[in-house]
Amino acid sequence: MAPIDPHSYTDSTHPLTTHISLSFYFDFPSSTIFSSALLTLSAPHSGEFTVDTRSLSITAVLDPTTRTPLPFTLQNPNPILGQSLTITLSNHSQFLIISKTSTSSSALQWLSPPQTFNKSFPFVYTQCQAIHARSIFPCQDTPAARIKYSAKLNVPRFLSAVMAAKHVNRRDPVVGETQGACEDSLWCGDGRIVEEFVMEQPVPTYLFAFAVGELGFREVGPRTRVYSEAVPGVLDAAAREFAGTEDMINVGEGLFGGYEWERFDLLVLPPSFPYGGMENPRMTFLTPTVIKGDATGAQVVAHELAHSWTGNLITNKTNDHFWLNEGFTTYAERRIVEAVQGKERAVLNVGIGWRGLVEEMERFKDNLEFTKLKTNQEGVDPDDIYSQVPYEKGFQFLWRIERQIGRPAFDEFLKKYIATFKFQSIDTDIFIDFLKANVPGIENQIDLKVWTEGTGIPPDAMEPVSEIYTKIVSLANEFKIGRMPNEDEVADWGGQEWELYLENLPKSVEASQVSALDARYRLSESKDYEVKVAFLHLAIASRCSNYYTEVEKTLKEVGRMKYLRPLYTALVQGIGKEEEKIFAKRVFSEACACYHPIAQGVVEAIFAKHM
Repeated sequence: MAPIDPHSYTDSTHPLTTHISLSFYFDFPSSTIFSSALLTLSAPHSGEFTVDTRSLSITAVLDPTTRTPLPFTLQNPNPILGQSLTITLSNHSQFLIISKTSTSSSALQWLSPPQTFNKSFPFVYTQCQAIHARSIFPCQDTPAARIKYSAKLNVPRFLSAVMAAKHVNRRDPVVGETQGACEDSLWCGDGRIVEEFVMEQPVPTYLFAFAVGELGFREVGPRTRVYSEAVPGVLDAAAREFAGTEDMINVGEGLFGGYEWERFDLLVLPPSFPYGGMENPRMTFLTPTVIKGDATGAQVVAHELAHSWTGNLITNKTNDHFWLNEGFTTYAERRIVEAVQGKERAVLNVGIGWRGLVEEMERFKDNLEFTKLKTNQEGVDPDDIYSQVPYEKGFQFLWRIERQIGRPAFDEFLKKYIATFKFQSIDTDIFIDFLKANVPGIENQIDLKVWTEGTGIPPDAMEPVSEIYTKIVSLANEFKIGRMPNEDEVADWGGQEWELYLENLPKSVEASQVSALDARYRLSESKDYEVKVAFLHLAIASRCSNYYTEVEKTLKEVGRMKYLRPLYTALVQGIGKEEEKIFAKRVFSEACACYHPIAQGVVEAIFAKHM
C-alpha cells in the first residue's frame, strides 16, 4: 500500500472517488445518524479498496445493482487516522456502504435545547476539517480526492437543515428511498421531512458540512443570506455586522476572478463552534463571537470569502501543504479588507498577525518542524499542531513576492495561478514550479527554499509599518516602564487597536498594573472577545487571580479554540501553578460538554503536555 496522504488510508494506486450519494436519518434522542453512502469511482476496480472511517458502525457493503454483500474488513483503530475499511471489489465502479455514527463522532456536535440560543430545540452541526468527515460517512478523506455529492437529510419536521451545497427540495419522505440506511418505516415515520441538496462542483471532503435545528435567516445581499437559530437578536445583529458582504464579493472577483460558487451564505452557529469561521463552499460557518457591532467582525467573513478562491477552488493536496490554503487566503483577505475598510485597517490586521507569528515561534521552539511552511506531519494529529504559522508565515512569503515584483505584476500572477489550478489539489512543489515559470529569476531574488522548507521566520520577512501601528506598539513598550495610555491617546480605538496593544505588552507584568489598566478601560468587560481574551491572558500570566471568575465565565460561554487554547495553556503552563491547574481542570470538567469534540481534544492535549 502506498498512502496518498499521511492522514488517510487512501491508496495512491486506487481510483479516486468522484461522486457520493448520501442518505442520512437523524435520530436526535440517541445522537446518531443512520446513513448510506453510494460511492462512484473514477474507474472500475478489482481487488482490495480502502476508505477512511472513524467511530462508525458498518452494517453492510453492497453491490448497488444486485444488492449482494461485498466482503469487507475493519482495521483496529489508529488514534489519529481512525479505522481503514477495506472492501473486496470485482470490477466495481460503485458500491454502497450502510453505516451508523456513534456518539464519539469527532465531526459532530449534538446540542440539547439548553445548550442552544433559543433553549427550545435540539441542534447538530459538523466540523470536518481537517480529517473528521470520516466520522460521518466512509470516504477517501483526503483533500487529494475531490468529490461531487448529493444528500438527502431526513429530519424532524419541526426542524430544518442547511448544507454547504445547493438546496433543491424540502418534501415528505418516500418509501423505498433509504438505500438501506434504516428501516423504511423509520424513514417515513410521522413528523419527518426530507431536505435535498446537491454539490455540483468537486470539493475535498473536509468541506462537507451541514447543520440541523430551528433556523431562520435574513437577506443581506443578492448572493447572501445570514442564517442562525431563529433568535431575532442574533439574526438582526449578524445582518448588521455582515451588511457589506456583497461589496467584499465584488472586490474579491476584481482581484481573483469570477466567484464560482453561485451563493455565499453565512451560518452563525451556537457559541460552541470551535473556529472563527469555516469556509464551507456556498455556506460559511461562523462563531457568534465575530458579531462585534462595529462591522470589524466582517474581517473573518473576508477570510472565509477569500477561501472561495484559495482553498476551496485550489486546495492543498495534503495537510503538509496547509499554507497553500491559509497563507494565500490570509493574503487575499487583507487585500479585500484594504479595499473595503481601508489600508490602516489592513495594516492593523497584519500587525496582529505578525505578533501571533512571533508567539508561534516560541510555542514550537522544541519542535521546529512546525515552523516550516512545507511540513512533515506523518504520525501527527493536525488538530494538535494547528497554528498561525501557515497563515502568517504563508502571508509573509506572498507579501515578500509582491514587494519584489510589485503589486500589479503579483495581481496578474495570482489571477493566472487561480485560473490554472482551479478545482485541483496541489502541493508546494507545484506552486514553486509555477512561480519560477511565471516570474523568471525569482529564485535568484528570494530564497524560496528558506521560505518553504526553512524553520523560523526568514530574515526578509517584514513587520508592518504605519503611523497607527507604530504608535500602538510604542505605547505598549511604554507600559513596561509603568506608563499607561491616556484617554486622549485611545479615544478613537476600536477592538483591533486594543487587541494589537495587548498582544504587544510583556507577557508578565505586575498584577497591580493589570488591575490599573482594567480599572481605567474595563477591558475584562469588553464585548469583543479578541480584546477580552487578550486581557485575561495577560491577567493569568501576571497571576492576577481576582480575574479568574471572569476567566471561568469566558471558558464556559464560548468554545472557540482561539480563546480556549491560550487561556487553558496560560493556566497550566509553568512551575508552581498547582492552584491554577486544579482550577483549569475543574472548569474544563464543567464546560467540556459544551465544547465541540475537536476543542475537547485540544484542551485534553494541553493538559497531557503540562500536567
